Amino acid sequence: MIVTTEKLFEAAYGKYAIGAYNINNLEQTMGLFRGCIDSKAPFIIQISKGARSYTHKNMLEALIRAADEIFPEAVFAVHLDHGDEATCMDCIQSGFYSSVMIDASHEDFDKNIEITRRVVEAAHARGIVVEAELGQLGGVEEHVQVSEADAHLTDPETAKEFVERSGCDSLAVAIGTSHGAYKFSGSQALRFDILSEIQKKLPGFPLVMHGSSSVPQEEVERINAAGGQLKGAKGVDATQFRRAAELGVTKINIDTDGRLVWTRVHREFFKEHPENFDLRPPGKEFMAAYAKFIAEKNDYLGSAGELDAVWKLIKG
Repeated sequence: MIVTTEKLFEAAYGKYAIGAYNINNLEQTMGLFRGCIDSKAPFIIQISKGARSYTHKNMLEALIRAADEIFPEAVFAVHLDHGDEATCMDCIQSGFYSSVMIDASHEDFDKNIEITRRVVEAAHARGIVVEAELGQLGGVEEHVQVSEADAHLTDPETAKEFVERSGCDSLAVAIGTSHGAYKFSGSQALRFDILSEIQKKLPGFPLVMHGSSSVPQEEVERINAAGGQLKGAKGVDATQFRRAAELGVTKINIDTDGRLVWTRVHREFFKEHPENFDLRPPGKEFMAAYAKFIAEKNDYLGSAGELDAVWKLIKG
C-alpha cells in the first residue's frame, strides 16, 4: 500500500528510522519488497532523476505497481530523490508519487526557500508531502557532485526559519555524511551535536539523513577479490542509526550499499562461471542477497517488526 511519508514519520518519530532505498530495475524492486516483508518493516522507495531516465519513468512506476499487487501486506511511500524543480513538478502532476524532494541546497538561503516554497504549494494542493535540504553533503551521487571543500553542515540557527518560511514537511540535514562510497576519507564524522541542536529548534519535526550507506568492508573486499578496484571506501557505522532516530531522524537514505551488493554478486558470479551468458542466474542470486541485506539494514534502523503497528495507524 502506498502512503505518504507523513504517515510513516508519525509512526517512527523518536523510536526508529524508515529506510529509504533507491531502485533502478526489476531485481532491486523485488529484492527490496522481499527484504521488507521478511523483516516486517515499512519502507520508502526512492526514485532518482537518474533512475527515471535510465529506463523510463513509466517502467519504474509499473514495476512498483506490480510489486504492490504481489506484496499486498507491504506499506511504503514512493519518493522522488534529489529532484530539481522541473522534475518535482512532473512527479507531482503524475499523481503517482506520495512524496518529493526538492534539492535547492546549492542555492543561497533565500533562493532555496523560494524554490522550495513553489514546490510545496504545488505538492500540498495534491496531497503530496515535500522534503527539502539545508546544508550540502560532499561526495558524488548521480548528478549531485560536491567537493569536500564545498560541503557545509546545516546551521541549527537557520533550520527553524527555513522550515517555517518554506513550508516543507521534512528536512534533510547535513551532519557529516557524504554521498557515494567514499564517505569518511577525510576529517568527516557524524555530528550528533549539530543534530541535537537542530532537534531542539524543531522539536517533533521529521529530519532526514542522506548519504548513509555503511559501505560494508566485506562487500568491498569481495568486490576487489573478484577484480574490482574500490580502495579506501568507507561508510557510516550502521550502529549509529538508532541514536540518529532518537534525535529526530525519521528517514535514512541508503543507495550505495545496494549498488555494492549488485556489483559483488555479478563480479563473483561471472568470475566463477565465465562460460555463462544468461542474465537470470546472477539476477536471482542478487534478489536473494539484496533481500537479506535489506532485512539486516532494517534491523539496524529499528524499523524491523514495525509493519503491524503502521497498519494499525493507517487503518485508524
